[in-house]
Amino acid sequence: MAERSTLRTPEVEKRIIEGLCDGVPLRELCRQEGMPNWRTVYEWISADEEFAARIAHARDLGFDAIAEEILDIADDGTNDWVERKRKEGRVDIVLDNEHVQRSKLRIETRLKLLAKWSPKKYGDKQQVEVGNKEGETFHVESNTDNAALMVQLAEALRDKAASK
Repeated sequence: MAERSTLRTPEVEKRIIEGLCDGVPLRELCRQEGMPNWRTVYEWISADEEFAARIAHARDLGFDAIAEEILDIADDGTNDWVERKRKEGRVDIVLDNEHVQRSKLRIETRLKLLAKWSPKKYGDKQQVEVGNKEGETFHVESNTDNAALMVQLAEALRDKAASK
């Protein structure tokens, strides 16, 4: 088992920040030798606003790194085709469906995580249009979940009613 550090040093902080900037999850970073337990890092984040801000910024940069990694996965067709030897000795080049499906899963997983971790930047926009009896239409667009969208819609309706 890797030796754990519980000391908060500039070197440990730098490794955490650099790793997060590269898109490496905190728990994965904390499995490395000489790194603290991930719970310890969260205690540091809770106790130090400046460190928390640096972590948040590093994560934002890491989300962009993950998005770029998605492009790399999508563009890499290296193992999409394989040679298969037939009984009669003929060699055919065929699609390796398992590899293609694994790449697709890797992409979809990263996209879903990005949408959860950074919904404003990577989430799907949702749009709602509501009309009233007077024929007025209210339009609300959001990158957040349905509950937040409903709150925004209610606020838009309240603001519109208040302006009359």
